[in-house]
Amino acid sequence: MSHTFRVDLRGIIDLLSHHLYSSPRVYVRELLQNAVDAITARRELDPSCPADVTITCGPVLTITDTGVGLTETEVHELLSTLGRTSKRDDLGFAREGFLGQFGVGMLSCFLVASSVTVVTRSARGGPGVRWEADSSGNYTVSAVDGDVPVGTTVSMSASRGNEHWLEADVVRPLVVDYGDLLPAAVTLDGARVTRGVRPWDSLDAAEDADLSEYCEQVFGFTPFEAIPIEVEAAGLTGVAFVLPSGVHPGTRQTHRVYLKRMLVGDNVEGLLPDWAYFVRCVVDASAIRPTASRESLYQDEMLLAVREELGEQIRDWLIRLDALEPRRAGELLAAHHLGIKSLARSDDEMLRLVERWLPFETTDGPIPLRQFKRKHGAILYIPDVDEFHQLAPVAAAQGLGLVNAGYAYDLELLNRLSALDGASVARRVAPTELLAALADPEPGIETALRLRLSEGAAALDRHDCDAVIRDFDPVSLPALLITNAEQQRKLDTEQTAEEVADPLWAELLGQLTAGSSSSRPEQLVLNCRNPLVQRLSRLNDPSLVELTLESLYVHAVLQARRAMRPKDTAALNRSFLELLDRAVGGK
Repeated sequence: MSHTFRVDLRGIIDLLSHHLYSSPRVYVRELLQNAVDAITARRELDPSCPADVTITCGPVLTITDTGVGLTETEVHELLSTLGRTSKRDDLGFAREGFLGQFGVGMLSCFLVASSVTVVTRSARGGPGVRWEADSSGNYTVSAVDGDVPVGTTVSMSASRGNEHWLEADVVRPLVVDYGDLLPAAVTLDGARVTRGVRPWDSLDAAEDADLSEYCEQVFGFTPFEAIPIEVEAAGLTGVAFVLPSGVHPGTRQTHRVYLKRMLVGDNVEGLLPDWAYFVRCVVDASAIRPTASRESLYQDEMLLAVREELGEQIRDWLIRLDALEPRRAGELLAAHHLGIKSLARSDDEMLRLVERWLPFETTDGPIPLRQFKRKHGAILYIPDVDEFHQLAPVAAAQGLGLVNAGYAYDLELLNRLSALDGASVARRVAPTELLAALADPEPGIETALRLRLSEGAAALDRHDCDAVIRDFDPVSLPALLITNAEQQRKLDTEQTAEEVADPLWAELLGQLTAGSSSSRPEQLVLNCRNPLVQRLSRLNDPSLVELTLESLYVHAVLQARRAMRPKDTAALNRSFLELLDRAVGGK
């Protein structure tokens, strides 16, 4: 024997209110949706019929439409049956021109109402019908005596604690939010509250003032530019507003989205590629699928195609802006450089735009890569911010141009330039190359300094550091610390080989380091132009020479912003206290 599932209406309402809908406010959307669908259905029978939706607030809220209405049979099928989508298709309420499936919205009324009454008369003929239901799941259907106009009136009484949801001060902003663009005249307590047209349809792209005002109303900012957008396959039209100032790339990218002129939400995500985080959109579409709650978008192939197409349109606008208004393009890059740099990692035209207009940090100040390349012939870069800041003053004093490639996406962009224009266009500079560009010292001071270095060798031995003597600017810098990354890796490998217990693994690590040069991983470059280093060459006290060398080393570590090792911290404390002791008359 077969049985039929039973449906607990109270359980369904609880499910809707706590797990599907974010707020009871959606009942307004569902009622508007049903009213507009009914009008759409009637206009297929009579294109000249009125398109009016009238709302009256009070203890009992009523919403009346001039739509197609329902017969008694349709009332049973649509208002009193859950999940009968196939029957709704047969009756013609699920075709593409409709916002939803007629009748489903009645359930949402019970989120705030204790009872709902529907009085309706079909445009196809027949008497008026009254449908009355309560939140317990009981309903009655009866004929209505007298003349009933074609259309539908829904009346609802609030449940205890939900009276405010039916008040005009609450209902009016909800009607404006959800139904502002609906192709029907919606009035509330005698006053029209919706405009019925999409703002971007009646404006040319050149009329930025009106679109800017609309952006201020919707998003609260004056846009850098308003870009008309369209995706024909999704029936999507709208406008993309570019933020006037920079925002963090991690900022949630949200948009106002309408489906068939009914608002889905003000904070809908996923409409644009991640790199376009500096753009906010208002769009209306017909072929994008909403989720079950109709408060966000379903992630399917259509949405992916829309996202890709809108990204292409924003990219094309950026390229046109660069060609027609280069100064404004530079302003935009300065404000939203991270998103545009992210796009340039895979787009050649955007890469050229970045090369021409986006300032990079260099030894010549913040300038675009193309200008830097024009002056220096090639882009020599350092991929670490701290290393760049340490070496930049020395490189600039020697007339050597360097680019700081330590920020987000910089290294990837420079590698792409090398791939497109040749390896000689941009290359990484090792700190040891800078050492080779420094001048040799005068023989007299070099001899004196080497003698002092031999006397204080223990100070640098403790830190696995060699001393090098050079003559360079700026004079104010006594010493420069240069790290040899290859030797640092060799040292780390040797230390690991000593610590591991497995002889086979230790032997393998030993083979990796075999054949490497024996120079140490760090070099302390002493500047013989500096007065302090010159006085060091004339010291006669070996203990003071050692103390001075260790102090110079620690100072160079701090200048390089390298992480302090325990022995570096110990050297800092020891050298400081010993120098202080000598300064106050100690030994």
